[in-house]
Amino acid sequence: MNVLISEVGPRDGLQSITAVMTTEAKCRWIDALAAAGLREIEVGSFVSPKRLPQMADTALVVQHARRHTGLRVMALVPNVQGAEAALAAGVHKITVPVSASEAHSLANVRKTHEQMLAELRAVVQRVREHNAAHPGTAVGVEVGLSTAFGCTLQGVVPEDDVMRLAVACAEAGVDEVGLSDTTGMADPAQVRRLFKRLFAELGVRAGAAHLHNTRGLGLANALAALDVGVRSFDSSQGGLGGCPYAPGASGNVVTEDLVFMLHAMGCHTGVDFEGLMRAREVLHQALPNEPLYGMVPEAGLPKGFDWTTR
Repeated sequence: MNVLISEVGPRDGLQSITAVMTTEAKCRWIDALAAAGLREIEVGSFVSPKRLPQMADTALVVQHARRHTGLRVMALVPNVQGAEAALAAGVHKITVPVSASEAHSLANVRKTHEQMLAELRAVVQRVREHNAAHPGTAVGVEVGLSTAFGCTLQGVVPEDDVMRLAVACAEAGVDEVGLSDTTGMADPAQVRRLFKRLFAELGVRAGAAHLHNTRGLGLANALAALDVGVRSFDSSQGGLGGCPYAPGASGNVVTEDLVFMLHAMGCHTGVDFEGLMRAREVLHQALPNEPLYGMVPEAGLPKGFDWTTR
């Protein structure tokens, strides 16, 4: 079974900490992640540097990351202006944050659901124009439906509301709609229910699982998603990340732990563990005062575990 790991640390991880990693260090980290076999990396976001100074150099980072053959370079954009900048920089894929919780949407992008859907349609139209004007390119657009499993601002987010919004995003013309546990409130039963419904509604356009380990259920939720057919997962090296506009939202699923679990189960990710550890060292050197998480990096691989056979 092939599973895609989409590394989101350079965006989701770095935007959630106060330290600003230098452009040179970001590029070294991305180089190490690509060398470890990651095939998709979210390298930054095209947002106002006044709001997120950590992302001010995203265009330069995109241009550097594009040097790696076989690597899909992705960036987050909240609006058409961001999409224009992302297309100019040369991204392969755009992800647009649409919040299932309207309270989170207002805090994160300052838009209601209807306003955000209108923005999404405009982004899709601009990407289509770009693709038509540049034959041979196929920049994709995905939505990560954030706070799909609950919101620290709104509280419970009704599952019917999540599905209605997912369908509306698909109707806006995006290639994929994934579900994000932005606030770490999901449990495995809920993950199974929502992804089953997402597949039933969207079929092949049902996208990735973006899960957090805030309450220790990240890997359990990933397994639940895998069991119902999800084959693409976001994760962050060292567990960096969260959401600056969702109080208490900490801890993305640790890439090292997720990849180990999948390989132990016989899944194929194309990611090399020793390469991940080298990338982790690059990250540690760049952010020596930032705590990095992960059980497998601390414990090591089990005795006799042959990574090369998986």
